[in-house]
Amino acid sequence: MTTTGGGRKMRVIDRWGWAVVVGGVLVVGGSAVGRAQSASVDSGFTRREEMIPVRDGVKLFTVILTPKHQSGPLPILMSRTPYGTSGWGGTTDFSVAFADFIRDGYVFVFQDIRGRFQSGGSFEMNRLTHRGARGTDESTDTYDTIDWLVHHIPDNNGRVGILGISYPGWLAAVAGIGAHPALKAISPQAPMGDTWMGDDFFHQGAFRLSYGLEYSWELEASPGKSAVPGTARYDTYEWYASFPTLGALSDSVGAMHWPTWRRFVAHPAYDTAWSRRALSSTFPHTTIPTLVVGGWWDQEDEYGALLTYATLARTDTARIVSIVMGPWSHGEWYADSGDRLGNLDVGRATGIEYRALQARWFGHWLRDTPDSGAAAATVFDAGTDSWRTFDRWPAPGVTHRHLYFREGGVLSTDAPMTSTGDDQYVSDPAHPVPYRPRPVERTYAPTSRWERWLTEDQRFVDDRADVLTWQTAPLTEDMTVAGDVIAHLYASTTGSDADWVVKLIDVYPDSVTARPAMSGYELMVTADIMRGRYRTSFQHPAPIPPNTVLPYTVDLHQQSYTFRRGHRIMVQVQSSWFPLYDRNPQTFVPNIFRAQAADYRARTHRVYRTATSPSNVEVDVLPTGR
Repeated sequence: MTTTGGGRKMRVIDRWGWAVVVGGVLVVGGSAVGRAQSASVDSGFTRREEMIPVRDGVKLFTVILTPKHQSGPLPILMSRTPYGTSGWGGTTDFSVAFADFIRDGYVFVFQDIRGRFQSGGSFEMNRLTHRGARGTDESTDTYDTIDWLVHHIPDNNGRVGILGISYPGWLAAVAGIGAHPALKAISPQAPMGDTWMGDDFFHQGAFRLSYGLEYSWELEASPGKSAVPGTARYDTYEWYASFPTLGALSDSVGAMHWPTWRRFVAHPAYDTAWSRRALSSTFPHTTIPTLVVGGWWDQEDEYGALLTYATLARTDTARIVSIVMGPWSHGEWYADSGDRLGNLDVGRATGIEYRALQARWFGHWLRDTPDSGAAAATVFDAGTDSWRTFDRWPAPGVTHRHLYFREGGVLSTDAPMTSTGDDQYVSDPAHPVPYRPRPVERTYAPTSRWERWLTEDQRFVDDRADVLTWQTAPLTEDMTVAGDVIAHLYASTTGSDADWVVKLIDVYPDSVTARPAMSGYELMVTADIMRGRYRTSFQHPAPIPPNTVLPYTVDLHQQSYTFRRGHRIMVQVQSSWFPLYDRNPQTFVPNIFRAQAADYRARTHRVYRTATSPSNVEVDVLPTGR
């Protein structure tokens, strides 16, 4: 995480400072504690620490901050975190991020979840089990905490709201399962919606190598939240590439001692180890007002926000579920001005605008203010630098437009008519395509560009022979995407497995007078990866018949974005994205975590563009003028 200045909020560099400030919401813990210690207690609050008992006798460390100049019964706003509450108190981040809440008056509560920092019990990643009448999980721990709070905090108004970002966003969501009657508002923000299908650990079957390894180490094994042992190379691309297999990497760092890594190895496909923790199956309906928040360039959990909203909206007859999606990286809306991300400058303080909406929304449900301030969908369009509101998401009234791959690297709305035609490349696991410009710093290193990599200029791979490119002529009119983006590939391989990475890119004009640095810039609007072995079933992988044209669907999820007149639309296809994703051996083996070095083979992949195999990207497009 880099720091930003120039009048913008200074963000904590360290992963744990940022994850606690952003992912943990309202807390500062870990290595950030020392930096925040001088402002550990805001003079406007009375701090109280409690060990709150839950139903199986475990006690959870909890910080309660009550305004010293309380006026009447106040609602309770809480956040639960695995990142540590020690040292929390009136920091700059808190005073910026929650200025509206502080002005309105709330009792703030922060809790270490079970097995983390000062709380008792044992930690388990995404613990959600409900084992019998005395069983406990994160939802029951939340219920018991709320029950204690409303009975032990003097002069509260009996209403509780919960919010969190990232892991705490998942914790906020599961608070709605068997919710306590006093819980009146939930805001899951960048939640871990489904860590196999599209969030932290896998994307459509492809393993998130660097993130999965580094995050599991830091949460489950790290002494003092240090770097993964052995990652001494500044360019971690070189370090990860030095291991011929995932097994060799695991052995070098002792990863089989980490519970989550063992889950990766034992459950590489989408079985119940993953699905029973997914919010789509555990939180399919809510009777509690819910504000889902996410970022279009969230490098960790964009999918979780979209999945959570889509799941809850299906049964939302009461119209109490809303979504906000902004031009943000992971948690950037917490305390940042939100005016830019990397080289993407949106020209307005979207973070400040969002936080005002957030305060109105919680105020409506917890304080009876008249206007919740949230439409069903409030989404930012970074092509026009403007917010759009809809009464549902994806936007109603869209048309499904297909951008077809054509000969000569052309991208067109006209389908191909020829009987033959393909583009090919050799994908070599020994020389994978980097997911961002090298050097690839350790994910949470002080100098890391992890936060902004999704907005990096994609010209850095233009000269690679293993990246295919198609693009339109300069557009003669704007095209506004407002919903789903899905790639339909028809492809073959000389091997028996393959990964498919698809990127939808906005190519800026060759001359941008107002911002010369953006001339010709290739902005990745949305992108994702899928592992070919899962082409027919995420639960049951199967080898790919060599030299056989087969259809592959790569879900690029959703976007709200206008491709402006004079810009080009580009699509890139490749078969590696390293080291964010592990290398596919391209030889089918039952479990890639146990693949041998000899299984990794260079293979030729072909992407077809014929009348019967018309590879394309399908986008939801708003009618002109909307």
